[in-house]
Amino acid sequence: MDRRFFLKAVPMAGIAGTLHTDKGLLKNMADHQPVIKLVDDRAYNLDLLLRICDPVISGLSEGKLKATMPTAVAPAYSKPVTKVTYLEAFGRTLAGLAPWLELGEDNTAEGSKRMDMLVKTRKAIAMAVDPASPDYMNFTGKYDAQPLVDGAFLAHGLLRAPTKLWQPLSAKTKEQVVTALKSLRSIKAFTNNWVLFSAIIEAALLKFDAGWDRKPVDFAVQKIMEWYKGDGMYGDGVHFHFDYYNSFVIQPMLVDILKVLAEKEKDSAPSYELALKRMQRYGVILERQISPEGTFPVVGRSMPYRNAAFQALAQLALDEKLPPELSPAQVRCALTAVNKRIFEAPGTFDKNGWLQIGFCGHQPELADVYTSTGSLYLCSTGFLALGLPAHHPFWASPAEEWTAQKVWKGERVMKDHALD
Repeated sequence: MDRRFFLKAVPMAGIAGTLHTDKGLLKNMADHQPVIKLVDDRAYNLDLLLRICDPVISGLSEGKLKATMPTAVAPAYSKPVTKVTYLEAFGRTLAGLAPWLELGEDNTAEGSKRMDMLVKTRKAIAMAVDPASPDYMNFTGKYDAQPLVDGAFLAHGLLRAPTKLWQPLSAKTKEQVVTALKSLRSIKAFTNNWVLFSAIIEAALLKFDAGWDRKPVDFAVQKIMEWYKGDGMYGDGVHFHFDYYNSFVIQPMLVDILKVLAEKEKDSAPSYELALKRMQRYGVILERQISPEGTFPVVGRSMPYRNAAFQALAQLALDEKLPPELSPAQVRCALTAVNKRIFEAPGTFDKNGWLQIGFCGHQPELADVYTSTGSLYLCSTGFLALGLPAHHPFWASPAEEWTAQKVWKGERVMKDHALD
């Protein structure tokens, strides 16, 4: 529990030994001691999420994103950065911020922050899809296929906040969003995790009764299920890759696509339940990878997405679907420890508050050839559990040690077991 307190206290016993009987002076000093301030995990994570998201959302809401956002790129970057990076930043930010926004306004200090961000985010959506906007974004494959990826993250964000983001939009903005999403149909997905990008866009169109195309959805679900490798993990295409794409993209999108289908068609429910069961197993694996110090293996591509490596675990928490092996409190504490290790590293943010390329600080050489400033904002998906209210046990339960903390202290821990 010590890590949750910031305490500055004068060692009074030592002073008493020196000052002897000067009780008046002692009392005067004691009266001026700083108040112990509890910094809870929710407040810490929310402040961090808003620090990450605000430059993107505020800039776009004012039509100034393109004028203010850096366009840093990885060594050997291979894309037309100004044609893709802004939609990357916005789509990915929305995918992680949306669940918190879906809580809506209330009379708390947090609710006031949420209302302010809701207003800005609705304006940002309108700016992104209005051809007359200075921040109008590229939703075509004219320059590169990348917009399919980030249009999909935008669609995922809308699915995660249907009542507070989608429903209040004006008829004009809704029409422009639909037009933008449908324009991405011209981009052919690669036969790997990309099939889910086309599918989740169509799932959003289905959810919002905007004229969906079933074929990309059926194709994606079929292929991903074919690529299941066992023990809660899918291949990224035919082959298995030891990276975090099961969390960056595959399992969160697959489960949410199937959830939409299950809402519309009862015969899709078994596929949803199967995918959820697999994601629960993957969530156990993710939690067990978090060391006692809050670190985890840096392996595979796209590591500058930082804590998005835990999107699948955070989504299980958000959906109240954590497996029995994981208590909400231990997951909260583990994810908070990860966030502290990552985002408190010097160089993570530039002087204007924008994320910099890297994993633990500024490390451009760690990036892949497709990584730009906008790419980094997928880290917002590591904060999905903020979509649970403050009184939920995930946030309100006392702190608990996570698996690695317990096992490395010699405490009793249940054995792990695979899922076929």
